[in-house]
Amino acid sequence: MGIFALAADERVANVRCSEDSLAVDLMDGRTIIVPLAWYPRLLRATPDQRNHWRVSGGGYGIHWSDLDEDLSTEGLLRGAPAPDFTPTVFEQP
Repeated sequence: MGIFALAADERVANVRCSEDSLAVDLMDGRTIIVPLAWYPRLLRATPDQRNHWRVSGGGYGIHWSDLDEDLSTEGLLRGAPAPDFTPTVFEQP
């Protein structure tokens, strides 16, 4: 029996935002879900602004013109938050 791998297609198929997460569907069927807090511009945006995106970078990027925000599927797959992301530090009781 032969084993063959499907070729990964990391191009953007769809983008969805909830109040607290960003979900990016890839052409190969995978979905990347990351916290919206990783991307402060998206977190502070209105739902309409979050929904106004377009595929860029030959299919491997997402651009929000209203927010001047660009993300790549490569960065999302690496789990890379925005450069201006500051993690919340919780105090121990």
